[in-house]
Amino acid sequence: MRLWLGILLAWSLMALAGVWLGEADTGVHLERMLAGPSPDGWLGFDELGRDVALRLLAGAHNSFQVAVSVVALSAAIGTAVGLVSGYFGGWVDRLISGVIDIFLAFPGLLLAIGMAAVLGPGLENVVIALVTVGWVSYARLARAQALSLRRREHVLAARALGAGTGRILLRHLLPLMLAPLGVEMSFGVAGAVISEAGLSFLGLGVQPPEASWGSMIREGTRYMLVAPHLVLAPGLALVLVVLAANRLGDAWRDRLDVKQSEVHP
Repeated sequence: MRLWLGILLAWSLMALAGVWLGEADTGVHLERMLAGPSPDGWLGFDELGRDVALRLLAGAHNSFQVAVSVVALSAAIGTAVGLVSGYFGGWVDRLISGVIDIFLAFPGLLLAIGMAAVLGPGLENVVIALVTVGWVSYARLARAQALSLRRREHVLAARALGAGTGRILLRHLLPLMLAPLGVEMSFGVAGAVISEAGLSFLGLGVQPPEASWGSMIREGTRYMLVAPHLVLAPGLALVLVVLAANRLGDAWRDRLDVKQSEVHP
């Protein structure tokens, strides 16, 4: 787990460093066009002579910004919707479940592509498109948790003592959901990073001259035979971040699984 945490921490530091780049990653130097790794640029230069390492930092900043925004907004919206659905039940639950089923009827990435195409390219529109798709998984999880927890003794006792609905939801149900929701959020980070890269690869995300790992891969595919570093650098960074987030989520889920812990003490 330490390895995966270390990779995500490195990604966070890269994103923080990307804030201070300014326009350093967009400077054009044609005399260094497609040059390989060297002391002047340890990851080489792209087709416009821009430093790939600096572009990688800028791309890390954009992917981190999208991932945090999408996961935070999706978790907040989905958890609130799922809590209300599971706690109240009845027609409220049937109505919300129907809406969730409608969203689940469409492939998530295709729906995000359609939303991004309608809204237009740009980082903010990518966030809106991914949140439109991403809240559903949190709502399903929160609903299932609320359905299993609303009959617990402490919830019934709080209701008998006259506690309000808001207090019951926030003080007696939500804290017990934080662990499984945290696992879902770790997987959500991986999904948001790969989705942002995919949308940028298709030209629906971050627009030039801003950097995105997806757009860097798209631009680098034209020069793979003469400058493979243009694809390898952002591709490897993308793989490591997504793998680390998924593995961290797996490790966290295994720790929460009591049956799994009993089998593997």
